[in-house]
Amino acid sequence: MHKRSVIHMFDPSPHTSPFDVNFAVDAEFDVVVPYNNVKLEEINALVQDVIFSRGPSGVKMTGIFIGGRDIGLAMSMLESARKAMVPPFEVSVLADPSGAFTTAAALVACVEKELKSKHGTDLKGCRAIVFGGTGPVGIATGVISASAGADVTLVDHISIDTALEKASEYNKLCKVSMRGTYASSDADKARLVSNADIVFCTAKAGIQVLNASVLGDAKELKVAGDVNAVPPLGIEGIKRHDFGRELEYATNSEGAVGIGALAVGDVKYNLQHVLLDQLLESETPIFMDFRDAFARARGLV
Repeated sequence: MHKRSVIHMFDPSPHTSPFDVNFAVDAEFDVVVPYNNVKLEEINALVQDVIFSRGPSGVKMTGIFIGGRDIGLAMSMLESARKAMVPPFEVSVLADPSGAFTTAAALVACVEKELKSKHGTDLKGCRAIVFGGTGPVGIATGVISASAGADVTLVDHISIDTALEKASEYNKLCKVSMRGTYASSDADKARLVSNADIVFCTAKAGIQVLNASVLGDAKELKVAGDVNAVPPLGIEGIKRHDFGRELEYATNSEGAVGIGALAVGDVKYNLQHVLLDQLLESETPIFMDFRDAFARARGLV
């Protein structure tokens, strides 16, 4: 009997993201099954229902996607899913909470490309500031950059306590070393960017984080990347499609370039398709998180 391809989408949120569902449909899974309000303690039973109901041939046509908005919870769910497998009844699993892993992987890979092509260096040792650093994309951006050797500071726009707590939590979880701070004024932001090599803007859509005046205080800036596609854009002077265009307001940082949201989005779009395809194409079960996303993103750029 012909087995149809099935993706089971586990989401701890009240609603499975339409964004993720659309990607699964576009990846040409025959059947897309969303699950809402999934608890960590339910993952084992759900996964075993998935694997034992399809048989050894059916599991090769089955994948699991883990969503939500909490990176730590998604990684715990991914590990729980891994432990629930019983060979030969095993399927591949992709975690991408809030699209954070693929968005962050695309952003960092694009910045790394421009560091190499325009400045002859890489992430290792670069001072990276992540504005919006306590949200899902910001945290993932910080973790990926720190894993590649960057000196990372996560920035919250209000609370130093939140920034310190998130940095500490994900340093332990992901075995990296990040700092946390806050920037509630242009003076705070100017102080942070003054000696930064890299600026990542991962703040909420429709908020300008860095204006021309703040950018003028940057002395060492090499690359700035913005994932905000909703006006006003996150970094003044960066256009949505920019990929390596000179930063017009970073007048004191020779050769500084910018990367816009749609340039990052193109890589993220292709990346998510590649990872979803891997759920069915891999000969052996794989369990993918931000590390796999970044490795693939590097190849795509």
